[in-house]
Amino acid sequence: MIQRKQSIWLFIAALMGAGVFYFGLYQYHVTENGVDTVKMLRVNDHFPSFLNALVITLLPLVTIFMYGNRKRQSAMAFVNVLGLCSFIPMVLSRVNTLNKMVPPPTNGSYWIGAVLPVIALVFTILAIFNIRKDEKLVKSMDRLR
Repeated sequence: MIQRKQSIWLFIAALMGAGVFYFGLYQYHVTENGVDTVKMLRVNDHFPSFLNALVITLLPLVTIFMYGNRKRQSAMAFVNVLGLCSFIPMVLSRVNTLNKMVPPPTNGSYWIGAVLPVIALVFTILAIFNIRKDEKLVKSMDRLR
């Protein structure tokens, strides 16, 4: 059913994935021609990051509607966990590459968009636990028949 706990967790994970498009990943200051400018590292600037962010946003939404087949729903949520686990190092790698450029940024800080995938990861794991809990409940009800 759509009104189960895992649907709520997956929807929140999808919202966190969508927030990655709205918020920047890393904010840094660069001095160009004597002028200090603030720049933002975004998902839209890097095509592999953009594709991965699109997957981690759309996959939980699709997974919500797989309630008829809980094994497939659990597998798709696990694929989303893998997508999130690949997105986080990709962001860290991009920031590391940015800090090695010449001249390096004077100072920078991670922005809200860098934290959202970690939160989405937690909610996706909660959804997987609730999917497995539902599967156990259905199996126990089948034994009673």
